[in-house]
Amino acid sequence: MLRDALPFLLVAPSLAYAAITLHCGRSFFRGIKPLPDHAPPVSILKPVRGVDGDSFENFSSFCVQDYPEYQIVFAVASDDDPVIPIIRRLIASFSERDIELVVDPSIHGANYKVCNLMHAYAKAKHPLIVVCDSDIRVEKGYLRAVCAPFADPKVGLVTSLYRSTEVRGAGCAIEALGFCCEMMPNVMTALKLEGLSFALGASMSVRREALEKIGGFEALVDYLADDYQLGNMIFKAGYRLELSPYFVESMMRGDEKLSELLSRQLRWGRTMRVSRPGGYLASGITLPFPGALLALLVSGFSAAGWGAAALLYLVRSVVSTAYSRTLVKDRLLPRWLWLVPLRDALSFAVWGLSLIGNRVRWRGDLFELEKGGKIVPLGATPDR
Repeated sequence: MLRDALPFLLVAPSLAYAAITLHCGRSFFRGIKPLPDHAPPVSILKPVRGVDGDSFENFSSFCVQDYPEYQIVFAVASDDDPVIPIIRRLIASFSERDIELVVDPSIHGANYKVCNLMHAYAKAKHPLIVVCDSDIRVEKGYLRAVCAPFADPKVGLVTSLYRSTEVRGAGCAIEALGFCCEMMPNVMTALKLEGLSFALGASMSVRREALEKIGGFEALVDYLADDYQLGNMIFKAGYRLELSPYFVESMMRGDEKLSELLSRQLRWGRTMRVSRPGGYLASGITLPFPGALLALLVSGFSAAGWGAAALLYLVRSVVSTAYSRTLVKDRLLPRWLWLVPLRDALSFAVWGLSLIGNRVRWRGDLFELEKGGKIVPLGATPDR
């Protein structure tokens, strides 16, 4: 009797966590309130390096915002960066917009993206600062959605959720599933149980006075997880962080190699391990794949083991589909549901590898992670 029950006990933590994440997600979206009519002038900072597949379209989406006053500052580190002609074409196409390009190779610390942000910030004119990744695309109401919460003077930063609704093949789908099946449920649960004390890097809006209170972008220049640190520092400075229910779109490349995907996932994993060591270690308990695998192994692949694994993935499928269809609305599921176990296996492998080693590769450069999340550059790798 105990032997038959053991496989179900092994999957119980993952089953319970799945139910909790669904409750937390529904609670968040049901609690959305109308936004105040608050639209102060905004400076959008975009640190850029290299060209994404749809760079011009991504950048253009920020130029057609339904917003009274804003500027866009692009920051690039090299005169020969292939993205510069695209930015110049954008400036010509939207000549009515306040758009500026800054090219500055100066290095102020190990995080070169933050170096670009420092250069862009020097040109920022307005009291609200928006930072968005280069592969992000938004709709016309984006700025109104992420700036309205600043009507409350206690709000220091607003961060946005992100998703990918356009995937080009199974490789892209595996990564995109990480947003709706892992990232979103984890963020919803953390928000409900702990409150928001970090930011998500796809989109961050910050009050200038809050940013300057923590020492500006200079305070982030030696950290890999600059988004996490920005949110956490502003939170510790006494401001409230808000999670916007507005989704920005993460546009994925269709030609990415599996090795690039694994490298990025490992970088994220190791970054979170050093940023939130306790929470990241505990997250392994809720991962579904090891629970299902253990249930099968300890039962000797008996009927009880297969039953426990099947029950876990039935619940997993229901919760993931609910997130995809009704909360994230990325339309990935049920079409790509067959990839969820593979995505889970990848997540477990990345989690395990993240617990060992401190080296990460980021845009062709190799770094050593130190305790607390700071990084030390080790030089360029051959594939740069």
